[in-house]
Amino acid sequence: MMLHTVNKSPSEKPSLQSCLRLASAGSDILLIEDGVYAAVNGTKYSKLVEGSLKSHQFYALEADLECRGLKKSQLIDGVEMIDYKGFVSLAARNKAIHSWL
Repeated sequence: MMLHTVNKSPSEKPSLQSCLRLASAGSDILLIEDGVYAAVNGTKYSKLVEGSLKSHQFYALEADLECRGLKKSQLIDGVEMIDYKGFVSLAARNKAIHSWL
């Protein structure tokens, strides 16, 4: 499988939308930097992520959430918060990584 990293806010660039359109079912999607805003419940992008949880596993990088003042309790149900060790584990278990900039 492939790990997809998304580092832009969905309100800034269509990186997440492009990723979801092209990522194979079963792919891991890691939201980093401003991409973590896509993991926040109650936004206009919540439905997009919630609907995609059926075919993809979503992760949000804890350090990037904290830097933006976001808490685990604000995440969409099903989005897993991970630390840098978890990031390394995701990278190691996937055959390839694609960064959506």
